[in-house]
Amino acid sequence: MGAALLFLSLVVLLALSVPVGVCLCLSSILYLILEQGTPLVAAMQRVVVASDSFSLLALPLFIISGNLMSAGGISRRLINFVDALVGWISGGLAIVTTVACMFFGAISGSNTATTAAIGSIMIPGMKEKGYDLEFAAAVTASSGVLGAIIPPSLMMISYGTITGASISGLFMGGFLPGILCGLSMILVSYFICRKHGYVSDRKFNAAFLGKSFTSAILAILMPVIVLGGIYGGIFTPTEAAAVACVYCFIVATFIYKEITIRDLPKILLDSIRTSSGIMLLVCTASLFGWALTVGKIPQMVADAIMGLTTNPILIMLLMNIVLLVVGCFLESIAAIVIMTPVLYPIAAAIGMDPIHFGIMLCVNICIGTLTPPFGVCLFVASGMTNLPIEKIAKKSLPFLAALIICLMLITYIPQISMFLPNLLAR
Repeated sequence: MGAALLFLSLVVLLALSVPVGVCLCLSSILYLILEQGTPLVAAMQRVVVASDSFSLLALPLFIISGNLMSAGGISRRLINFVDALVGWISGGLAIVTTVACMFFGAISGSNTATTAAIGSIMIPGMKEKGYDLEFAAAVTASSGVLGAIIPPSLMMISYGTITGASISGLFMGGFLPGILCGLSMILVSYFICRKHGYVSDRKFNAAFLGKSFTSAILAILMPVIVLGGIYGGIFTPTEAAAVACVYCFIVATFIYKEITIRDLPKILLDSIRTSSGIMLLVCTASLFGWALTVGKIPQMVADAIMGLTTNPILIMLLMNIVLLVVGCFLESIAAIVIMTPVLYPIAAAIGMDPIHFGIMLCVNICIGTLTPPFGVCLFVASGMTNLPIEKIAKKSLPFLAALIICLMLITYIPQISMFLPNLLAR
C-alpha cells in the first residue's frame, strides 16, 4: 500500500503538470507522514542536508562555463576548427555537427546546452548548403545527446552524489562510451548523406585547417586543462568547474573580446535559472530516495526482478528496457535521481561496478532525450527550426538505432566503461 501511495501520488502530480521537483517533494512528504509517521521537520532537514554537498557545486559552475562559451565565441571557433578538420568529407556538415557536439560536451556537460549552442550555428549552415531541414534538425538533436555522455556530465555528477561513486572515475569511464556513440552517429550521417547526395563542395585545405586551429587553440585547450587537471590529481571536479568558469571568462572577455561586463548579468541569470531547477530536483530527489529506502521499496523492486530471473544478462536487459521507457517521460536529471535508488541495489546484487552501472544509466537516460513524448533535445531542435517534433523524431530513427546498439555494447562489455578508470587506478 505504501509504495502504491508514493508512486500513485507522483504520477497524479506529474499528470497535472506540477514541476517535477515539487512532485517529488509532495509525494515523498505525503508518504512519509501518512505511512511512516515521519515528522515534517525531519523531511525538510533531509532536503537541506542534500544541498550541503561540495560535489553539487560543480553543477552550476559547469552550466555557467557552457553559457560563457556560447556567448563568448568559443563554441563558434570550435565549430570552425571541426569544419576545417572533417567538413570536406561527404556529408561533412552533418559530421561537423556531431564532432562539434563532442567537443562542446567535453566542456558544458549538458545535452540541451550542446544541442542549442551547436544547432544555432549548424542548422542554418546545413540548410544553406542544401541539406534537408528535417535531417539537419535530427542530426543536431541526436548529436546533442553526446553532451551528457562525454565528460564532464551533469548527470554523472548527480549519480555520483547520490551513490557516492567516484565522479572522477565516472568522467574517465564516460570517454570511450561517448566516443563510441559519436563514431556510430558519424557513420550513420556518412551513409545517409551519400545516399541523398549531400556531398561537400570543397577539398581538404591544410592552410584553412591551420588558420582555424590557431583561432580555436584556446577553446581546444579548455577541455584539456579541465579534464587533465582532474585526472592528474591537480584539482577535484568541482574545482575544475570553477577553473572552467574563470578560463571561459578570461578568454571570452579579454582575448576574444566578444562579451563585456555588461553581458554578465544576463549570462549569470540564465545560468541561475537552469541551475536552480536542477538543484531543486537533486534535493527533492534525495527526499524521495529516502522515502524509498524507509519503505524498503528498492528491495521490493529488486526482489521482484530477481524473482523473474537470476540471470545477470537478462536482468541488465530488463533494467535497460525500464530506463529507456522512463527516459521517454522524464527530464534527464529527474530520471537519474528517481531511478538510481531503485536500480542501484539490483546492479550491486548482480556484481556490476558502480561506475559501469552509472555509465549504462546515463547513456540510457541520454537516449531518452531523443525519444518522444518528452525528448528534450527534440524540443530544442524543434524550437530552432519550427518543425513538428514527430518529423524530427522520424528522421532521428537511424541515429536512435545506432545509440541503442552502442548501449547494448556498453552494457555487456564492461571494459568499454571500465578500461580507463582501471588504468587510472593502477
